[in-house]
Amino acid sequence: MKMKTKTKPSFDEEKKYWTRGIDYIIGIDEVGRGAFAGPIVAAGVIYKPNFKHLFLKDVNDSKMLSHKRRNELSPLIKKHALFFAIEEIGVPYINKYGIGKANNAVFRKVLKKLIPKIGSSNFFILADGFHKKYLPGGILKQKGILKGDRTSISIASASIIAKVRRDNIMKDAEFQYPNYKFAKNKGYGTLYHRRMIQEHGLTIIHRTSFHFRSF
Repeated sequence: MKMKTKTKPSFDEEKKYWTRGIDYIIGIDEVGRGAFAGPIVAAGVIYKPNFKHLFLKDVNDSKMLSHKRRNELSPLIKKHALFFAIEEIGVPYINKYGIGKANNAVFRKVLKKLIPKIGSSNFFILADGFHKKYLPGGILKQKGILKGDRTSISIASASIIAKVRRDNIMKDAEFQYPNYKFAKNKGYGTLYHRRMIQEHGLTIIHRTSFHFRSF
């Protein structure tokens, strides 16, 4: 019986479009969609066509990397990417409009910041998961890739810098709300976090769309 080999992100997806004359391939990803507390954060990363560097061999889905390695890779990605952008959507927006709309909105914020840096309409978007609504260029200028952060280096790089930004936000939140151990759980629904919600209630950085009463 053949063992399945683990795949690592590469530039194979990007090369499909570079060879068609598209110079700017934007990898986008978000973190924090399933958290009980804190913002949703997204990032976009663009590399030069056929970019090479030693650190790329370690770039992967941010969830598959250690905290230490993510924090080592994040500044390298920012330094060597042609362009990057990181944006967030806060809890008030999430509570008012829902996480689905917040997810699309944070990608639009990233691209609104990133595309003017390009100064060209000659771009294409690689998105983790499914197609995203109302992005610049519409459906014809994007491709959704299931587990894209394990396929595309650009998407994986975006997942890393977004994850590091959000982790730092949640680490800072622990100073204001020490009971919840946000630096450790990053706002996700661990058993400890659920117990603290039962004991102390919700903070202003909790998402009211979750059914906390069922804990």
